Amino acid sequence: MIFPRSSGILLHPTSLPGRYGIGDLGEWSYRFVDYLEAAGQTIWQVLPLGPTSYGDSPYQCLSAFAGNPNLISLDKLVDIGWLSSSDLDDVPSFPVHSVDFGPVIEYHNAKLHLAWENFKARGTAEQKAVFAQWRAEQALWLDDFSVFVALKNSNGGKPWVEWENSAEALHQEAAVIAAKSRLADEIDEQCFRQWLFFEQWTALKKYANSKNIRLVGDIPIFVAHDSSDVWANPHLFYLDELGNPLVVAGVPPDYFSETGQRWGNPLYRWDVMEQEKFRWWIARFRASLSTVDIIRIDHFRGFEAYWEVPASEPTAVRGRWVPGPQDAFFDAVQDALGALPIIAEDLGVITPGVERLRDKYGLPGMKVLQFAFGTSDDGRDPFLPHNHVPNCVVYTGTHDNNTTVGWWQSGEADKESRKRLRQYIGHEVERANWELIRMGMSSVAHTFVMPLQDVLGFGADTRMNTPGNPSGNWTWRFTPEWFEHKSHERLARYTRFFYRWHSDEEADK
Repeated sequence: MIFPRSSGILLHPTSLPGRYGIGDLGEWSYRFVDYLEAAGQTIWQVLPLGPTSYGDSPYQCLSAFAGNPNLISLDKLVDIGWLSSSDLDDVPSFPVHSVDFGPVIEYHNAKLHLAWENFKARGTAEQKAVFAQWRAEQALWLDDFSVFVALKNSNGGKPWVEWENSAEALHQEAAVIAAKSRLADEIDEQCFRQWLFFEQWTALKKYANSKNIRLVGDIPIFVAHDSSDVWANPHLFYLDELGNPLVVAGVPPDYFSETGQRWGNPLYRWDVMEQEKFRWWIARFRASLSTVDIIRIDHFRGFEAYWEVPASEPTAVRGRWVPGPQDAFFDAVQDALGALPIIAEDLGVITPGVERLRDKYGLPGMKVLQFAFGTSDDGRDPFLPHNHVPNCVVYTGTHDNNTTVGWWQSGEADKESRKRLRQYIGHEVERANWELIRMGMSSVAHTFVMPLQDVLGFGADTRMNTPGNPSGNWTWRFTPEWFEHKSHERLARYTRFFYRWHSDEEADK
């Protein structure tokens, strides 16, 4: 079964403990897998794992295929001899409860460059052969990405439309060939960093799977304009002759913002993609499914219809709905990949057409419990637990929501919402996070996921993202002592009681 009855935790690896200023794929990621297993969890959901850029958002990555080098465990590079322990004696005093991305990136760049130099000098013939083979296997995306990053770095990190050499910016063949020769060593280094990331991630996935824990990844429907995807494939996007977007993605005014959200991502030329039998998207799915077990598609409704905003507009208010690729897309993906282990993020303005597309392909949608008590008293809200269907995934909240404690204490849960929650559970609310966790656990939905902040009862200061806020997001981290918090026992107890434990034999004990 793609979706047995289960539960799990939403936690991006950047939020893990660690001495290098950001969570990584080292010791604490394995400790977290053990934490999940001990509580009977079978899901670890993460945000997109790609290399971030300005704003540090994992939803605006430099590539839809690449991994984030800042997640590479430096300690593991010591274990294999490409760094020495003394190389890491100069660790700055990084914050322990948040990520200060600037210094973190600077430190990791320096150490990864040193590892590259050591690999060139001391790597064995066998290691170099493994690297070369992996590089050849990933050439479809890696060749473009490594050249893109090398050129971006040589242009002071500027977006590709602002590069000094317009021929390089517009991906003209002769200019790209010349750049490959001029920047050969840095291109090789970027490939090396990607190899390190995927070697470490693959090992972590193997460990998690051995503990009956499946990894849920996240594919944003749109990609960043400043990415190797757009730079190398401009014909797939609505761009002008200089490479600037003509129209951009977003959503109309909604729960999160009165002016909507102007994401700024360039929009796909779906007609061209269909002519090419959606090859780019199938490659994207295939690459993602090699690193995770299940994919959550962020903004699934965009496949049915998407909000098109003229690039000249400062907000998303003045836009229009445009039909997406719909059945043709999913037919092509299903023909290429078989059964689709996909969760459809079907939040926001959902129409019968979106529901039809979701249900035709048997994709579970999402139910967010923080949204269940803010509408009316007639009991019809689809997010209310008694309206859930088996084929859905329930969340207390997502990375875009406040934590449940923050939601309850900050006033986001208004007077009427509080009243409805009290009426629903039949008593006063003592701990809002555990009330929603219990609801999610008891739901008929096959899968229930909760952010770690909700398990630990953390407040608004640990929120991961506030949509529409340009800064202060994606930084939250926790510290090692929380692995021992008593909430772990309660989580395990609920998981057993509501029959979501990681095996039937364990649940029956």
